Amino acid sequence: MSIVLPTLAELRASAHVVALPLNTRFRGISVREALLFDGPEGWSEFSPFVEYEDAEAATWLAAAIDFGWMPQPVARRAEIPVNATVPAVPAEAVAEVLARFDGCRTVKVKVAERGQTLAEDVARVREVRRILGVEGRVRVDANGGWNVDEAEHAVRALAEFDLEYLEQPCATVAELTELRGRIGYLGIPVAADESVRKAEDPIRVVREGAADLVVVKAAPLGGVRQALEVVARAGVPAVVSSALDTSVGLGMGLALAAALPELNYDCGLGTASLLARDVTADPLRAEGGVIRVRRAEPEPALLSELAASEERRDWWLARLDRCYQVLAAR
Repeated sequence: MSIVLPTLAELRASAHVVALPLNTRFRGISVREALLFDGPEGWSEFSPFVEYEDAEAATWLAAAIDFGWMPQPVARRAEIPVNATVPAVPAEAVAEVLARFDGCRTVKVKVAERGQTLAEDVARVREVRRILGVEGRVRVDANGGWNVDEAEHAVRALAEFDLEYLEQPCATVAELTELRGRIGYLGIPVAADESVRKAEDPIRVVREGAADLVVVKAAPLGGVRQALEVVARAGVPAVVSSALDTSVGLGMGLALAAALPELNYDCGLGTASLLARDVTADPLRAEGGVIRVRRAEPEPALLSELAASEERRDWWLARLDRCYQVLAAR
């Protein structure tokens, strides 16, 4: 199904740029900015990270238009089990972070943060395992921050914590393939994230034997239908995750998770709990470890209260204009 582009004027007319503070610094930022639209199918979100170039960001715009202007695939489930996410915080801050994720028994722990040591990663993961106990599931995400030797060393150090999987330990497909060969004896699956959502060929990582499962995010892949196609072509289990979205954007991730034929892993869609503020008084947060599949409806008072500065609004609108032209030319 092709996307029918609304006019740029239509997008601008309903655009709201918000700046949401985070509870804990995450991905190097303490405030998450997003541009929200009110489309005929409901509210949608355009929020590629600020460092992304227009060609990549335009795919996020395609996803936002698809979610706001087109009917979505039929849901196969009404609730989505989700994991907690622990940023690269000191071990003593782990309990406070986990307390924000109601009932989650799976935790994704960020590791390989620039400027931190493996010892800090081990301490953080050890504390997560201590709090969860033996029955909880622990996965770690390096965001491509290690080379192969560093990753092999880190996995050996972390293996005692019974890892569910290792997400994007290295940056390149070739590195992931080599690492899988080195650590196969440990029985820890490798998941690919950036090698899927930032690749011209998102299936290459599976075709070349570099990953056991794929992490898919609706916005970077161009929308729910496009992400479903990637999963179908990959032919391996998938984990649906978010990109630190507002509750509006998380609705797109929930729609994707709800539409998957199989959902074998808890999804990384509980990240609204990392936000100190949200655009709705009823945010899409975990309750009893699950989130009900629905769309968020921003509240006018919160859109006004959390509005970005005039300078940042102008920056996002200029970005919208440029990305729209990229889409129109495709």
